Amino acid sequence: MTTVVELEVPTDRLGFARTFDRVSGFEFQIGGMIGGSPPLVWASGPDRDTLTQALEADPSVDVLASVAADGTNATTDDAADIGQHDRWLFRLEFGDGVKLFEEIVTENDGAILTAQGRAGRWKLKLLFHDRASVSTCHELLEQYEFGVDVTRISGVNDLASARTPLTETQYETICKAHELGYFDVPRGVTLKELAAELDISHQALSERLRRSHAALVSAELSDGTAPITIDP
Repeated sequence: MTTVVELEVPTDRLGFARTFDRVSGFEFQIGGMIGGSPPLVWASGPDRDTLTQALEADPSVDVLASVAADGTNATTDDAADIGQHDRWLFRLEFGDGVKLFEEIVTENDGAILTAQGRAGRWKLKLLFHDRASVSTCHELLEQYEFGVDVTRISGVNDLASARTPLTETQYETICKAHELGYFDVPRGVTLKELAAELDISHQALSERLRRSHAALVSAELSDGTAPITIDP
């Protein structure tokens, strides 16, 4: 089944870390990264000169061209997502971090649909032909220490029957916690006892529960997806 994966990656693993440090309110939007060619990137900041100077000084990218400013005919549908500052279109050559990330994705039958960044993190949407490719790609990204945080996975064919935003591991954890009375008042089991029952560390369980709660709250405020097979 065709699968869409949404994830976040720290800028120090992909790029723009220096620009985020130097430019207040810096955000960017990439419509797609296909075939390894230098992409067009919408970038926003306080003014064009400050932004251009920061990008030119950033060792993770090379500025090949400054193409257009917002308001010209060189626009993309996704550009509106990057915020309220003025924005400019650049053609950028990314460094080894992005090239390795893209290589891992494409060699596992995946494609980068969109990439955007704000507050010091990349947010990417990837498309894969099947779940097996997702798992293999995720393992490689962990092996190369990209610090990937998977936030959502959905099967294109099952969005209509979506029920929960939890990963399968998160779902099983919440079910076990509920079964053992962790959410009761008073609690029927402590966090330490629940961690032992699940055979994971106290810290890992705490992180998993926090992510699960965040996913459930987010879904309640918007819309959810079906359980997924990769746990962040």
